[in-house]
Formats: sequence, structure tokens, C-alpha cells
Amino acid sequence: MRLIHAVTCVAICFALQAHAADAPKENKGFTSSKATIVDLSPEFPGMNGRQLRLRVLTIEPGGHIGLHSHKERPAVVYFMQGTDTVIRDDGTSQTFKPGDTTGEPGTTVHWHRNDGTDAVILITADIVKP
Repeated sequence: MRLIHAVTCVAICFALQAHAADAPKENKGFTSSKATIVDLSPEFPGMNGRQLRLRVLTIEPGGHIGLHSHKERPAVVYFMQGTDTVIRDDGTSQTFKPGDTTGEPGTTVHWHRNDGTDAVILITADIVKP
């Protein structure tokens, strides 16, 4: 029984690595609006060098945002248009539609894929250290 459990764990680990390895690293059919930025350094102690950034992102049909991390860049997202499938590095996925929201803490590693026929448009606000 322990052998079966060990083999199953190894198989799952390989499957999870394959998902991240298969994810696109580059962007395709993706544009970002000019960012609006607020310097947080004078606003809060401990936020030296950090900025609050707001952008509108567009992913054309068949396009994607490649695999990326939110380490030291937490974000919140509001989905305005289209069907956006977000695939995490562990192989799980979630589909977002207009009106949906999500939070992306620093542990988030994922990529976005437009599975629909309309452009995906989302608004994202994140804290960055340029």
C-alpha cells in the first residue's frame, strides 16, 4: 500500500511539473494600457519604493499572457469582457467572465488564455516595486 501511495505521489509531481513546463512563457495577442501609478512611499511606513499601479489589459481571441509570478506583486482583478481561463502552475484552472473578480497574492504563479471569440478585457490593480 505504501508503494502504491509513493508511486501515485511521484506521478502527481511529474504531472504538475509538466503543466508549468507546457505553459507559454511569452505573451500573444496581449496589450496593456498606459499605467496610472501612485507612489506609496510617502503614504505608508514600510512602503518605500512601492507603487500602486492600475492598468487595463486586453487579450485578443486565441491570445494569452504567459506564465508569470506575483511574487512581491499582489494584485486584484476585475473582468470586464470575454472569457478568461487562468491556469495555475499546479495545473488547476478557473474561468472568469464579465463581473468576476479575483485576488492574486504573492504565491500566485499562473497564465491567462482567451478561450472565447471576444477580446478579454480586465482591470488590474497591483502593488509593484519598479
